[in-house]
Amino acid sequence: MAERPLTLMAVHAHPDDEATSTGGVLARYAAEGVTTVLVTCTDGRCGDGPGGVKPGEEGHDPAAVVAMRQAELEASCATLKVTHLETLGYADSGMMGWPTNDLPGAFWTTPVSEAAARLAELIRQYQPDVIVTYDENGFYGHPDHIQAHRITMAAVEQTDVPAKVYWTTVPVTAFAEFGRIMKELGVEWAEPDAATEPGPQLGLPDDEITTWVDTSKYGAQKFDALATHASQTENIFFLQLGQERFTELMGVETFVGVRDRTGAPTPEDDLFAGLR
Repeated sequence: MAERPLTLMAVHAHPDDEATSTGGVLARYAAEGVTTVLVTCTDGRCGDGPGGVKPGEEGHDPAAVVAMRQAELEASCATLKVTHLETLGYADSGMMGWPTNDLPGAFWTTPVSEAAARLAELIRQYQPDVIVTYDENGFYGHPDHIQAHRITMAAVEQTDVPAKVYWTTVPVTAFAEFGRIMKELGVEWAEPDAATEPGPQLGLPDDEITTWVDTSKYGAQKFDALATHASQTENIFFLQLGQERFTELMGVETFVGVRDRTGAPTPEDDLFAGLR
C-alpha cells in the first residue's frame, strides 16, 4: 500500500489571499509531491467590480463580483497546482467598520463554533500534517482574517489532527524595503510605527520568526497566480514590480510556528521539518 503523501492546508479569508502570503509555499510543496488544500472562507463580494468600481458605488453588483472572483480563484489554484480547493462561501465582511460587517451571512457575524465545525469536517477529511492561517490580528486587522484565525484554531482544537500549525507573518525589517519600493511606484506608504500606532503591530522581529521558506524558484508561479486576480489589481501593488523584481522581494515566505509535535529545531526552512 502506497504511503499517504504529506498534506498542507492553508486557510484564507478571500480569493487572492492564497497567492499573497502563501503562493510560494503552495507552489513549492505541490511541486514536491505534497497534497495542497486551500480553504477560502468568503466569497469576496466586497472586492472591486469591473473597472475598479467600489462596494457601495453605482454599478457594483456583489453577485457579479462573487462570480468573477470565484473564476479568478480557480485560475490561481490551477497556476499554483493546488490539489483541492474548498470554499466555505460566507459573505465577505468588508473592512473593519464597514456596514457590511453586520449583514446577515457575513463571515464576521457568523458564530465561530458554526464555521469551525465546517472547517473541522474538512480537516478530518484531508488529515493535513500542516495547517497555515493568520495570527490573532489577521495580520493587519481585517475582520475576515481575524475570523479565519479564530475558526482555524477552534477547528484544530476540535480535531487534534495536524502535527504543525503556523501563522503567516512578515519580518519587521522588511517593511522599510517595502516602503522604499512602494514610494518608487508612487504608492503612499507609511511604515508601521509602534511608538505612534496603537494596537497590534504588523509583522515580527526576525528572531521571533520560526520558519523561513525559500520559494524563489516559484516566484513566477506566485506572480502569475496574483495576476489571475485581475479584478483586484488596483489593490495588489506588488504586480507593478514586474516578475523578476517581485521574486527578489517576495522570494522567501515567513511564518511563526504555534504548534509542533515533531520537536524540529527552529529556526527552520521547511514547514514539514520533522515530518520528512
